[in-house]
Amino acid sequence: MNKLFLPLLAGIGASLAIGLLSYMDQNLSDVALLMAPFGATVVIVFGLPDSPLAQAKNVIFGHLITAFIGIFFVQFIGVSQFYLAIATGLGVSAMLLTKTTHPPAGANSILIMLSAQSWSFLVTLVLIGAVVIVLLGKLMKTAKIKLKSQSI
Repeated sequence: MNKLFLPLLAGIGASLAIGLLSYMDQNLSDVALLMAPFGATVVIVFGLPDSPLAQAKNVIFGHLITAFIGIFFVQFIGVSQFYLAIATGLGVSAMLLTKTTHPPAGANSILIMLSAQSWSFLVTLVLIGAVVIVLLGKLMKTAKIKLKSQSI
């Protein structure tokens, strides 16, 4: 049963997270809440919830750190092929140094620099989106534990 049930539950959780962010994105004026790296985040958070890479600290701060670096480059340094590479490398190093490694966040600097985002992107999209995914992930993990304990 677990071979089918747990992957389906993970898919439902991922669908709920992206669906909620998509709904909020469409219904809140002037607020974007979706970005492609969140698609990879939900794979880790819902599919591998016990992984260190799926923990709240890693998801939230990994996304925030790399987004900060991308916005910093847009605002103060510039965007070029060279700077895209440097910002991505800095993001990887910063996540590893702070023990907040979250692989999907590695794409943030590139996405943010190529779309020339401002500081508001850090809170409205990155922080809110990461927190929503983490909270739904915690709810789904709790539901899985309860369902497992009932099936014993």
